[in-house]
Amino acid sequence: MKAWWKEGVVYQIYPRSFQDSNGDGVGDLPGIISRLDAVAELGADIIWLSPVYASPGIDNGYDISDYRSIDPLLGTMADMDRLFGEAKKRGIRIIMDLVVNHTSDEHEWFQKSRRREPGYEDYYIWLPGKNGRPVVPPNNWTSFFMEDAWTWDELRGEYYLHLFHKKQPDLNYKNPKVIDEVKGILKFWLDRGASGFRCDVINALYKTSLEDGKKNIMITGTEHFLCQEGNHEILRILRRDVLDHYDCFTVGETALVNLEDAKLLSDEKRRELNMVFYFDHLEVDRLVARFVPKKFRAGELLKRLDKWQRGLEWNAVYLENHDQSRIVSHYGAGEKNPLYWERSAKLLAVLEFTLRGTPFVYQGQEIGMTNFDFTGMGEVKDIESHNLDRLMKKLHLPARLRWKWIRASSRDNARTPYQWSAGAGAGFTTGEPWLGINGSHRRINYEAQKDDPASVLGFYKRILRLRAGSETLKYGEFHPLFARGPCIAYERRPPAPAGRPETSAGQADGAPPEDAAGSGGVYTVLLNFSGKTAELPRSWAAAPFATEPVLSNTGRTAPPSGTLEPWEAVILKGR
Repeated sequence: MKAWWKEGVVYQIYPRSFQDSNGDGVGDLPGIISRLDAVAELGADIIWLSPVYASPGIDNGYDISDYRSIDPLLGTMADMDRLFGEAKKRGIRIIMDLVVNHTSDEHEWFQKSRRREPGYEDYYIWLPGKNGRPVVPPNNWTSFFMEDAWTWDELRGEYYLHLFHKKQPDLNYKNPKVIDEVKGILKFWLDRGASGFRCDVINALYKTSLEDGKKNIMITGTEHFLCQEGNHEILRILRRDVLDHYDCFTVGETALVNLEDAKLLSDEKRRELNMVFYFDHLEVDRLVARFVPKKFRAGELLKRLDKWQRGLEWNAVYLENHDQSRIVSHYGAGEKNPLYWERSAKLLAVLEFTLRGTPFVYQGQEIGMTNFDFTGMGEVKDIESHNLDRLMKKLHLPARLRWKWIRASSRDNARTPYQWSAGAGAGFTTGEPWLGINGSHRRINYEAQKDDPASVLGFYKRILRLRAGSETLKYGEFHPLFARGPCIAYERRPPAPAGRPETSAGQADGAPPEDAAGSGGVYTVLLNFSGKTAELPRSWAAAPFATEPVLSNTGRTAPPSGTLEPWEAVILKGR
């Protein structure tokens, strides 16, 4: 079924790092308004706005103290209303970040709960110490931030649960009043002009049991709180009672999710979420979540893409967000070789925009921003990174290795201010930035690329236009073709007519399958994830294509005859 949110392109804005309008070093809502034309010119028509609510800022806005107020650092509610209005003028919708697994400990609800005020006693998850002993937490769970998941509150005389920072207490979804509060938050923002929600850690809301969990070096207790049946019921209630009454959509961040759980969360007949963010495709070169590296293999990436592309009814397609490394530093060539940096940034754009699903572009991705250039932990603000460093110290890992892993995985990689220009403050601020600006801004910046059709930004604009005009790229089937060394290939075919089964996937190094849909609507994508010339399978070297490349990041004007250049990406149409 077609929908505006399937055809659109989402641009994620991390407000603190996008554009500062008043020189205090922190991005804000007026700054976002001043840059809306840049978003529209890119070709994006939906903005995902990371949290702008009132917050103490312990976790950069993901610790909310008032869901119906704007953080004074970022602006006012009048600014927010103006943002809705100015975005609408440009044909841009806005989805808000819904963070309701937890609140800030400064939220009114938590303060009333710790005082045991009537009606608020069990808004959060409180327990005495194990066996009545205050010095022993209720269970052995650990948090996503790699620390104890329980903190003792002297006023209440009990422990409270927090799956993230100790200043982010988890709400108690066994209390129907909490669900009603969330309904009110949804209605408030939908009525104000929001077109949907990105739902933070939305598969961890319901804690079925508070028993001890199976010990894990990263997170203990997940079997009691991830993807529980009670969680599904909450999502169905929110969909039935609120979301289905608006023209909106939801995308859920789903921690540690597998394909079967993702189907339960997002299959349309279940009436829960419209789509989910999973992480499998970004962990091809990781042993433990995104933290411990291993060798990247292009064939494994294709295998994982195929699993999710054909396993879900609809995908949320992304390569970057505020929690992930910059993709050109992760799967690309980085910035040491300018030619390969540019090619790999464009290759990754081809990968994203030729997959089936709604594309999400993170601010700066479209100009090829890279990981930070910090030199030590003193420059890192991310609390997760500092907790990881402490954990690795306990494991007696050497300082050089700890820093190497943190440099590659820290969430601050994506949070350095947007690089608008080569000048002082990167065009982001006239003041002292809240987080260090990457020195790469002198070469990699919006001003240098905005009028250059050959730039990374120019390439993004071209491929967004290509997708916008192609029913096959928006709704067609995904079929893997081959993986050989650093090269992968896949096809996008028009949707199968009712009653006709999908054709089987091509085998590695085999000939391309017959195209039952007709040559005109088929796109073939070839990608070389390496800095070396790579050979294609012999059977593909002679494959006849009906047209010259639709898009190439090397300027190629004819189909490849047997090899791909370093970091080359080619889109071909027809056979």
